[in-house]
Amino acid sequence: MALIIVILVVIVLAILFFVFAFNGAVRLRNRVDSAWSQISVQLQRRHDLIPNLLETVKGYAAHERQTLEAVTAARTNAVQAQQAGPAQQAQAENVLSGALRQLFALSESYPDLKANQNFLSLQEELTSTEDRIAYARQFYNDSVQKYNTKIQTFPTVIVAGMFNFSKREFFEAEQGSTEVPKVQF
Repeated sequence: MALIIVILVVIVLAILFFVFAFNGAVRLRNRVDSAWSQISVQLQRRHDLIPNLLETVKGYAAHERQTLEAVTAARTNAVQAQQAGPAQQAQAENVLSGALRQLFALSESYPDLKANQNFLSLQEELTSTEDRIAYARQFYNDSVQKYNTKIQTFPTVIVAGMFNFSKREFFEAEQGSTEVPKVQF
């Protein structure tokens, strides 16, 4: 009789272990997915602001076609990269960030543009969106780190392997200089 109770206790503990490990991994995976969707929301907001910003700049800097085309192409690539993984999307977004820095540097050469209320409003909104993107990236990467750690550590690694929990990619920020590029005429 005592042996049966011990066996039942071991079985119940094993079941509880699997349930808690599985639920913990699912909870963290869902947090990663939610964090990724927040990045997507902020990136979409940035993508939606860019055409208005470009139209405002076009009126003042019509001969700066190359910069405007670079921003437009970078935005198009960033929108298309939304279906790719975090690494590809991060790369496309980094190119877009660089193109936007060039656009803002260009505005320094046009005092009338810098004084334009529509441009200033769009620039402020885009800057605010960039801050939100940075926060969303940080939250996503923190969530990925917790999730990856959970599914790679013992004993959860056993459950993660059984139920195909896979490692997630980090959303890597641009490496290198954050200086504003110089625009020369």
